Amino acid sequence: MAESPTVLVVGAAGQHAGLIVPLLAQRGVFVRGLVRNEERGAQALAHGAAEYAIGDLRDMAGLMPALRDVSGVYYIAPVYPGDESERIGRAFVQAAAEAGVRRFVFSSVIHPMITALDNHIQKIPVEEAVVDSGMEFTILRPCHFYQNINRAWRTVTEKHVFAEPFSAERRLSWVDYRDVAEIGAIALTEDRLRNGTFDCCADYGYSRHDVVRIMSQALGETVVAVESDPQEWVARLPIPDPYTKGALSRMYTYYDRHGLVGNPTVLKAILGREPRSLHQFLCDLIAGTPTVAHPWPNEGRPAASTGPG
Repeated sequence: MAESPTVLVVGAAGQHAGLIVPLLAQRGVFVRGLVRNEERGAQALAHGAAEYAIGDLRDMAGLMPALRDVSGVYYIAPVYPGDESERIGRAFVQAAAEAGVRRFVFSSVIHPMITALDNHIQKIPVEEAVVDSGMEFTILRPCHFYQNINRAWRTVTEKHVFAEPFSAERRLSWVDYRDVAEIGAIALTEDRLRNGTFDCCADYGYSRHDVVRIMSQALGETVVAVESDPQEWVARLPIPDPYTKGALSRMYTYYDRHGLVGNPTVLKAILGREPRSLHQFLCDLIAGTPTVAHPWPNEGRPAASTGPG
């Protein structure tokens, strides 16, 4: 009997990467979670990982034991690290290739060529490293996660407002990360997505007016779209890092001018069904159906980012 393949899932205890862990386990994969500490390791095991390894993405030498005997990797970067492209991403791709990893799946971001967005342009060198690595690869480019709504959900249900710090007229495309995780599981266990780059969007884009209309339909109560002051919004965020706050300010400025839209054709084709809709996602929230790997911390505070990833 063939031995189960071993896949290393980076951030297996996280809200989003944690979603792929049970999907891989259901497909007969031996999942090793890469986590920061023992507590996060217990969370990875709770998500369905068979084991975990403790490591730091800025310490490549220390990561080599985690990569030992691994056939596949699922990699999603930490949120807004200023050194993602060089110190983290490219180095980790090289470490995986040197360890003999056969297949590498990178959860990147929609339209990484947008140089005005820090969390987009940081992805390009990593994508290049993945393609040049010699490993089989799949690059996923998701747009805004429905899951970003979770942090604001208490305000939506209690005050009936949905606020973001940019124009309510600008359209953003959305996706349920549960669908992205499903594609990641396909990419690591089947061959049909091998050596491809795929946009992951569930729609052509909604304005905030569209979003609150759908929220109102799901809740049976009127929700109002609010445009918050971006400087005040960023100042309220519980984020001490000035780089991250600056990156968020630049992101909101870009959204205010351009929005950020994509195309749902590829996601639908890969899934073989309609992607989860915003209305479906909201109904899951109302019903208490889990939409992330574990409950959001500090739910109800202003979201640190409404951006992809």
